[in-house]
Amino acid sequence: MTIAVGDKIPSVTIQRKTADGIDQVSTDAYFAGRKVVLFAVPGAFTPTCSQKHLPGFIADADAITAKGVDEIACVSVNDAFVMEAWGAAHGAGGKVTMLADGSAVLAKALGLELDLVEKGLGTRSQRYAMVVDDGTVTLLNVEEGGQFEASSAETILAAL
Repeated sequence: MTIAVGDKIPSVTIQRKTADGIDQVSTDAYFAGRKVVLFAVPGAFTPTCSQKHLPGFIADADAITAKGVDEIACVSVNDAFVMEAWGAAHGAGGKVTMLADGSAVLAKALGLELDLVEKGLGTRSQRYAMVVDDGTVTLLNVEEGGQFEASSAETILAAL
């Protein structure tokens, strides 16, 4: 079952690269008491993700946080080292937090996994953006296959 507006974010653990190694991030703690824009991409360093999705949120980060958002985070079914390198390559530091869902635990718990096994890419996440306020989803925009509009930074900014 796919998560919906009004639902609580499932309790799972994802990862983030820190100076000391890999930090295990509990979604319960991460979303508690804060307003977070979370967007997901099928894969770091892939064309639409690298040319449009991540750069859009980096460019609009100040305008988004000015609307009362505490943090903007990008998650992908990649490991924390890849997510850190991808964020660094795009200058995400201080603008977008890079989160890793290496085993697709979050994607599956949200009901937003994407089966790309036949293309050699395994299980990934669908492309989406959501607003999570104190652990509850208040906005959810999931893209149709191959599309990029509903989850863009511009669309989320307009909805805030």
